[in-house]
Order: sequence, then C-alpha cells, then structure tokens
Amino acid sequence: MRINHGEGRGVVNEATGRAKSGRKPAPAGRRSRPRQAEVAQLAGVSQATVSLVLSGRDEATGRPISEVTRRKVLHAAQTLGYVPDPAARRLAAARNNLLGVFSFTATFPTDVRHSYYPFLVGVEQEAAAQGYDLVLFTGSSAGGADAVGAGALNRVRLADGCLFLGRHAPSDELSRLVRDGFPVVHLGRREAPEGIAWVGADYVSASRDVVTALAALGHRRIVLVREDDDALASADRERGFLDGLRSAGLPAGPDPVYRSADPSSDLTPERVRAWYADGVTAFVAEETDTGAAWRSLRRAVTEAGLSCPGEVSLAVLGSPPPDLAEEPMPMGFDIPRSELGAEAVRLLSALVAGEPAEPKLVACALRPGRTTGPPRTV
Repeated sequence: MRINHGEGRGVVNEATGRAKSGRKPAPAGRRSRPRQAEVAQLAGVSQATVSLVLSGRDEATGRPISEVTRRKVLHAAQTLGYVPDPAARRLAAARNNLLGVFSFTATFPTDVRHSYYPFLVGVEQEAAAQGYDLVLFTGSSAGGADAVGAGALNRVRLADGCLFLGRHAPSDELSRLVRDGFPVVHLGRREAPEGIAWVGADYVSASRDVVTALAALGHRRIVLVREDDDALASADRERGFLDGLRSAGLPAGPDPVYRSADPSSDLTPERVRAWYADGVTAFVAEETDTGAAWRSLRRAVTEAGLSCPGEVSLAVLGSPPPDLAEEPMPMGFDIPRSELGAEAVRLLSALVAGEPAEPKLVACALRPGRTTGPPRTV
C-alpha cells in the first residue's frame, strides 16, 4: 500500500489507454513533468482528446476516439514520458481514495515499541484491503489537543475522511468537521460529542474483570493508582475498578483510588508501606501513554521492601510499557489494538460511502500474569 507518496510511475498501455509500469525515460535535459498540453501539441490533437484517450473515458462519454487518433496520442505520451498526475486525477473525481490518520502526539508513533504502533498496523492493513491510501497527519503543527479556532484541523480535508488517535482531542474542532459533513472517526473515544463516530476498547468491563480476579484470590483491600487527568480512558478504568469492588462486596473506601498529577514523585515508599500496614494487599495501576502510574507503583513497592507477589499483588489495567517487556508480565488485560485500528477504518469507510455507522466497543481479554497471588496470612 502507498502512504502519502502518491501513485507509482508508469507509461500508457496502448491497449487500454491507462498507465503501466516501466515508462520510457523523458527526453534528455528535461527537468519537469510533461503536461497533457504538450502531448496534445505533439499528437496534433486537442487537450480534451488527450484527456479522454489517457483516461479511457471516451466510450463512456459517447465520444469514441478513432483508432488512428488514439495511437497518435499514445505514441506522443510515450515519446514525452508522460505520467498521469495522481493529484489531478483525484481532484477530478468525487473522492480521493485517501483516508487521513491524525495523531495528537508531537511525533507520529511509528516506533514498534510505541503503544500506538499496533493500532497503525491494523489501520494500514484494513485500508489496503478497502483500496485506500493513507495520509498521515500529526497534531504538533496545529497545537494537538489544544487546537482551537475555526479551521484548526482543516488540512485533514485533503482526505475523504479522517481517523483521529489520542487520549485528548479538541472536541469543538471535531464537531465542526462533523457538522460540515466531513467523515470523522475517533479511535479510543467513547463518550464523544454528538455526531462523532468512535471505536473503543471496553475498559470498564476489562477493569472490572481484573478486580474480580484479585478478589477471587482473597484480596479484600485494593488500591488503584492513576494519573490526575480527565482522559476518558482513565475515567473508564476507574469506573470499572469501582464496579469490580462493589460486585465483589469489597469496601469502596477509605480512598480506594489514588490520583496524582505526578506519581513519580508523589507515590513514595512510605505511602506504600502505610497502605500495607493498613491492610492493603493488592495495587492496581492504569495504563497510559507514558506508563507513569505503573512505573511509579513498581518502584515504590520495590523501595518499600515489599515482595511481589509474596506480600503484595500488582496488576495493570492494560499492558505495561513496551520497554518493560522483559520483566515478569503483570496481571491485566490485553487491548486488541490491531483489531481496533481495522474496525476504525471499516467504520470510516462506511461513513465515506454515506452508509450508517454505529460506534463500537471491542472486548479486551483478561491476562493472568505473574504478579499476583493469594494475600499472605499472618
């Protein structure tokens, strides 16, 4: 599949009047792409005739071109090394056969270790299956999540529709695109503004399942560590965590959720030891782009001198950061990122085609891991 580099170069097939690979080199000394007007001049015909021959549209328009004229045009195109301009061809059509992918991160996440990378794999594979090329955008040039003002995201209109990724997104600008009739899908967003289609992971059910599994091991005091922001993914995880406590008949207090704007400095070994002394035997951290909550929890437990899973059990609502993959895999759940990416493309493709498309939640699979066990009895 081609990604924002345009279509492959080719010459004209004499039998069909369409482009094929292996074009003849342009005349020596030439620097610019030959134009249809030059083909028309060399063939001694009008530019309109050249356009009809090279596009193969003469029969469809009811203006069949004679075989003699067709051969003149094709010979002139080959002589000049004429290549159809993909941008011009697409602008002449109702659609561009391009789907946009907009990331609200400063650098588009293409590193295989980045948590967004599997999403992009699914997006690319499904786009190819649907016959679309991709145009990649990054939020850094428009302020990312802070993009404000009319037209802040207008450049995505180069595509037929756009898929947006990221924990935070400018709702007003996305809503503006939808009101203008531009197809928009948010990957990962659930309680989106009215009219914005989305595909997301079912973090609520998955987080509830983690708590249920810990309760089945015998844990009665569990604390969730999360970052202090308003991301919907974080809110969903907290909701599932609290639902799990209630479903298991466990106390929802005191203070079962620890929120911090900077867990790396706020979550200290002393705080963890105090929780343990008060009867907390299991800790759960949310997954985020940075993995800050999970990293801080691991460090604080280790520095507190507590063994895992001997004295305390640890779980993450999602997966640990890729750079920690060599460590024992913690209990949690696996987000079907590639499936989510593919589902988002299918939804966007339906919207581009003018078909109805319903938001969709995709289930996450519970991962037992190696960081949990029954609480130690005294």
